[in-house]
Amino acid sequence: MKRTVTMLIALVALIAAGGLVFYAVRNSGLPVQAAVAARGEIREFVDEQAKTTLPVTYQVTMPFEGRILPIELEEGQRVERGQIVARIAPDDLQNELDEARAAVERLQSEIARNDDATVENVAYLQSRQLETSMNRTAEAAEERQKSGQERVDFALKTLQRLQQLGPARSEEELDAAKLAHVESQVNYRNDVLVWQAMKAIESAVSFLPQMIQDIIERKRLSRAVLEKQQLEATARWRQAELREARSRMASPIDGVVLDRHETDEQLLPGGTVLLTIGRLEDLQVEAEVLSQDVVRIAAGDPVEIYGPAVGGDVGQGVPGVVHKVYPGGFTKISSLGVEQQRVKVVVRFADGVLPRLLEQDLGVEFRVRARIFTDTRSDALLVPRTAVFRGADGGWHVYAVRQGRARLQPVKVGLMNDDQAEIVTGLRELDLVVLAPESRLFDGTRVKTGPVPPSLQSN
Repeated sequence: MKRTVTMLIALVALIAAGGLVFYAVRNSGLPVQAAVAARGEIREFVDEQAKTTLPVTYQVTMPFEGRILPIELEEGQRVERGQIVARIAPDDLQNELDEARAAVERLQSEIARNDDATVENVAYLQSRQLETSMNRTAEAAEERQKSGQERVDFALKTLQRLQQLGPARSEEELDAAKLAHVESQVNYRNDVLVWQAMKAIESAVSFLPQMIQDIIERKRLSRAVLEKQQLEATARWRQAELREARSRMASPIDGVVLDRHETDEQLLPGGTVLLTIGRLEDLQVEAEVLSQDVVRIAAGDPVEIYGPAVGGDVGQGVPGVVHKVYPGGFTKISSLGVEQQRVKVVVRFADGVLPRLLEQDLGVEFRVRARIFTDTRSDALLVPRTAVFRGADGGWHVYAVRQGRARLQPVKVGLMNDDQAEIVTGLRELDLVVLAPESRLFDGTRVKTGPVPPSLQSN
C-alpha cells in the first residue's frame, strides 16, 4: 500500500514537470542555433586521403643467373645515370669470354692456313706442263712405232728380194738380211711397248690437273665450313661479351635508391630484383576518389594538398593541379566494410613547391590529403552545410525561422562542400536557418534562436 502511494506521487510529479516543459516551450520556444543566409564565395571540392607516388620507378634486376657481389648502396642514397650499382662475380664470365675469344682466333688461323694454296697452285702448273710434255712424248713414241713398222717392212722386203735371187746372192748377204729383219721386228716391238707405256703415262698424267683442282675446290668448301664455324664462335664471343657487360648493372637514371632488395653475396636466378630507383623530382600525389565524385573532376582543376607530411592543415597546405583522371575504376572495401567504386586521380605539385618539400624530406608513399576544387561561385547565397537536409520527398529542405517559428522550406541547392551550401531558390538574403535540426523539430514549432559559433557561420 505504501509502495503504491509512492508511485502515484512520482507519476503526478512527472506529469507536472512535463506540463511545465510544454508550457515553457509553448511560450518561449525550442532553443536552436541559427545562421543568416548571406552572400559570399563558395568553392565546391572533393576531399580525399591521398599518398605521394612516382609515375615511374626503375628496377635493377639480374640479367641472368649468377653470383651477385654484395650491394653496398643503401636506401635514400643518390645515384647517377650510368653508375655501377650492382655486379655479378666476374671470374666465371671472364673464363667464358676467354674461351670464346680463343675459339674465334683458332678458326681464323685455320682459315688463313686453308687459304694458302701456294703448293697446290704450283703443283697444278707443273701438272699442266707435265701433261703437255707427256702428250708430246706419246706423240714421238707413236711416230717411232710407225718408223719401226716401216723398218720391219723394209727389212722383210729386202730379205724376200735376196731369197728370190737364188744363186746370185751370197749367203752372207742372206744372213745379214735375216738378221736385219729380226732386229727390225725386235726394235718394232720395243717401239710398240714404249708407245703403249707413254699412252698409259699420258692418260695418268692427264688426271693430275683435275685432281689438283679438286683439292683446291675442296679447300674452298672447307673455308665455307670454317667460316660458318667462325660465325658461330664469333656469336658466342659476342654473347660472352654481352653477358660480361650486363654483369655490371648501372643505374638508368639520376635518382635515389628507394629499396634495396638484396644485400649479401649469393647465387640468384635471372630476373631477381636487386634495387628500385626513382626520381624524387617527379614526385606526385595519387588519390582514390569515389566514382560518383570523380565525374566532377577534370585535368587542370586546382588542388590543395595538406596534412602533416607537407606541414599544414586544411587552408595551410600547398597548391597542386589535377594532372590525370584514370579512365577505369576499381572496387575497394572501406574501413567500415562497405564496397566502394573508386577511380585514381593524379595530382602534380604546383611550380616551385616540390623542391621545398624535398628539403623537408618528403618521400614516396607518404600519407597526405587532397582537396580538389571542382567549381567556384563568387556571389552565391550561402548557408552552413548543416542547415540543409533531405526531406521525405528526397528533395533538399531547410528550417527557416520566420516570426519565431521554424518553417519547413524546400530549397534548390547549387554548389556544396563540407562547410557551406549554395541556395539557388527558396531563401532570401538575411533569412535565418536552423542549424542541425533536431528530430523533435517540426514545421511551425516555436523556436528560440541562440548565438551562432563563428565556425558555423555561412560566410
